[in-house]
Amino acid sequence: MTLDLIRDQPRAVALLRRALETDRVAHAYAFVGPPGAGRMTTALAFAQALVCCHESRGAPCEACHGCRLAALRQHPDLHVIAPTPPETNPKGARAIRLDAIRALEREAALRPVMARRKLFVLDEAERMTGEAPEAFLKTLEEPPAGTVIILVLPRARALPATVISRCQVVRFEARGAEAAAVGRAQARTLLAEVRAEGAETMFRKTERLDRETAEGLVDAYWLLCRDLVLAKAGAPGSLLADGPRAIELAREAETWTFDDLLQVIELCRRAREALGSNVAPRLTVEVILSRLALRAA
Repeated sequence: MTLDLIRDQPRAVALLRRALETDRVAHAYAFVGPPGAGRMTTALAFAQALVCCHESRGAPCEACHGCRLAALRQHPDLHVIAPTPPETNPKGARAIRLDAIRALEREAALRPVMARRKLFVLDEAERMTGEAPEAFLKTLEEPPAGTVIILVLPRARALPATVISRCQVVRFEARGAEAAAVGRAQARTLLAEVRAEGAETMFRKTERLDRETAEGLVDAYWLLCRDLVLAKAGAPGSLLADGPRAIELAREAETWTFDDLLQVIELCRRAREALGSNVAPRLTVEVILSRLALRAA
């Protein structure tokens, strides 16, 4: 993934590309915007550009060892921190706790292994709890050389002003209708590939799925099933989210019962809730894909 492939956030992409081209990368960024706006995807694309073996070009080459490792999230200088439940209660509330921030501090103090910089991406940074924000502030005030930190959060006020004031804020807008249509098309393509090629393709395509991408896929499959219900009921194409495909949807709807479609819609609803707790994005999407693909008669 590169910044060039992020089509629906031109201001954010332009700001980040300018930082790469001028080699004026801030030590900390706050990617602020609504869920589904591409914040995490953009953060990982920016991180890949910064750990690319040919970083001086201003964009990742996507071919070097660094880029390949970053794409797999296996680069030793790229660290993603996400909320987790308490060790003593796997079903408890997910949070970024003080011990995670202490571990970040220790890792940041070490020299990069391969790249010029070390990258730390904090997904759902608003879930920092207790003393974590205050401890994190110390890292922001005295960042180790070569460290870049990216906070992903829904609004600037989700963290103390003292934390946000030490970050360069990059704002993300809610996705427009055109971008949403592109997301639905990508979800359809993935489903078609799984239907045609089977479970092995599904496992490969979802191997490094992040939470934000998973949310977009779940939403797209929920809309697909909604359209199939409407098409089966004989609703006009104007009521469908994907109206231009009304004829194709009507044909597919004939292979479903209302009960089966409503069950998948409920599965999507539960999956969306699960993504807010301690459920792996990959597993969540694979459950829905398996259900939809098995119905592709």
